Amino acid sequence: MASRLNPYLSFAGNAREAMEFYQHVFGGDLAVSTFGEFGTDDPALADKIMHSMLESPAGYTLMASDTAPGMEHVPGNNVSISISGDDADALRGYWARLADGGMVTVPLDKQVWGDEFGMCVDRFGIGWLVNIGQPRD
Repeated sequence: MASRLNPYLSFAGNAREAMEFYQHVFGGDLAVSTFGEFGTDDPALADKIMHSMLESPAGYTLMASDTAPGMEHVPGNNVSISISGDDADALRGYWARLADGGMVTVPLDKQVWGDEFGMCVDRFGIGWLVNIGQPRD
């Protein structure tokens, strides 16, 4: 099996909502395991996400969990997720859904390097970069 690199996101109790949102954005199959399924004694954690994985039709894999007991949740601004390609319709659709309810920091528009590019922070505080490649001469 080849190795792969994919983002793993941590949330402060709303991982299920976030991953269902990303499933709406990208489509695909979402697998979810809760702390309760693995025998937690804490009823407040029973329905929280211990691990989830979204596999999209485009080949994207996104994993996430709620912050585990005893661990501190520290949202950061040093990580963004980049999506790029030449399927303009699909990428514009992802962009529209990711930006909905979030904050656009760079509007999706043609840039000096010739591609369409935009940046946003989604409603869960995750930064996204979308680049739509243009044919090169």
